[in-house]
Amino acid sequence: MSQPVDPRVIAAWRELLMRLMPFSDVASADLPLRRLLRLSLFQVSVAIAMVLLTGTLNRVMVVELGVPTWLVATMVALPLVFAPFRALIGHRSDYHRSAFGLRRIPYIWFGSMLQFGGFAIMPFALLLLSDTENALNLLGKIGAALAFLMVGAGLHTTQTAGLALATDLAPQDKRPRVVALLYVTLLVGMLLSALLFGQLLTNFSQQLLIQLIQGAAVATIVLNVVALWKQEAIDPKRAAAPEKRPPFMESWRAFTSGGRASRLLVVVGLGTAAFTMQDILLEPYGGQVLGMSVSQTTALTALLSAGTLLAFGVSGYLLGRGGNAYRITGFGALIGLVAFSAVIFAASTGSASIFRFGTAFIGLGAGFVSVGTLTAAMDLSEGGHSGLALGAWGAVQATANGVAVAFGGAMRDIVSDMAEGGMFGPDWAGPVIGYTSVYALEILLLMLTLVILFPLLLKREKSAERSASKIGLDQLP
Repeated sequence: MSQPVDPRVIAAWRELLMRLMPFSDVASADLPLRRLLRLSLFQVSVAIAMVLLTGTLNRVMVVELGVPTWLVATMVALPLVFAPFRALIGHRSDYHRSAFGLRRIPYIWFGSMLQFGGFAIMPFALLLLSDTENALNLLGKIGAALAFLMVGAGLHTTQTAGLALATDLAPQDKRPRVVALLYVTLLVGMLLSALLFGQLLTNFSQQLLIQLIQGAAVATIVLNVVALWKQEAIDPKRAAAPEKRPPFMESWRAFTSGGRASRLLVVVGLGTAAFTMQDILLEPYGGQVLGMSVSQTTALTALLSAGTLLAFGVSGYLLGRGGNAYRITGFGALIGLVAFSAVIFAASTGSASIFRFGTAFIGLGAGFVSVGTLTAAMDLSEGGHSGLALGAWGAVQATANGVAVAFGGAMRDIVSDMAEGGMFGPDWAGPVIGYTSVYALEILLLMLTLVILFPLLLKREKSAERSASKIGLDQLP
């Protein structure tokens, strides 16, 4: 007969496996890892919407459906209309009145229904939009605009309330790791969604497009229902005596008083703009300036994502062990300076290897800045009113992202046209001038980010020193 396995050996192996699992130390007694992973599924639904809006549908509308590029760009930009309202959404979720005392779940559910509704009407609106000779073409334009607006409003509402719920549930010392886990989930969800959509649309047809978008609608509801199940406890006391909601501007003034929150939001805006201004220029730069093939430039996305994933893991590890969120943000900005300098230097040397190095470091720096600033925003939320802080972070981040991408593309075209017209002389007439002007501006933005960030880092360190000195005095006999 076989000897029974010693329970101590089983326990040791279980502990070893948990230590080796990514983010295994993020769990707590009140928020087990299984429950946290289930909650993070709301980020997957957001990832599906983001990939569809900015990637898959962007290409399908222009190439397969023949929709004018300017109209596609307008439709894709429409979801950004709701980005500035994320702070208001978060504020209202902080004081939401419910018969069950719930605050976050009603907003996440409302956002899910907006996404579902947008996806439900989107495929048919796109088909009408692509047929310019159809008498209902105008109706297609209106329907497509409404669909993109609904999906955009839904994903912003869902993500704002979802991040606030995660902040409410996670203990103070675990929040940095929770942030990193949620953003790893978002990035992995985007990667898997892009691969799946590309595979499903290999043999494109309008019927396949309809089925894909309707499948995304169903997946949104299923994922968010699973994510929300029994996450927020019913609170009879809050239901019986709901907290009075102050005016938004009054809460906003209280939130920004002292200058710390305002300075952090400026850092968020500048840092985000600095890293995203080149989003649509990276692959064209590799092809036009360095002569890289389509497959080689496509692989740059994987390098960028790998760098971002590494930053999420490392920053989560450091923050979980008492690391300074502002210091990690500054570290990300410094990495960005090296990254963009390498990208510019790659053009003068014609080195694709240096360009790949710069691309990976762009992802690394962007990841550190994202996690660092979001963790700092979480630290600003007090008294369970995390919705306003995280909504403000999301509003600034999403708005800066959209504006920077549009500005970067326009700046590249304008400077390139000026260079080709001979405005900068014969030595500065190639296509590289337009690209390097954008990368140089991103370097300046990162330098400005570091200048504005420095007082925050200084205040945080002085606060830590004061706390340490108080502890020392308390321990004296």
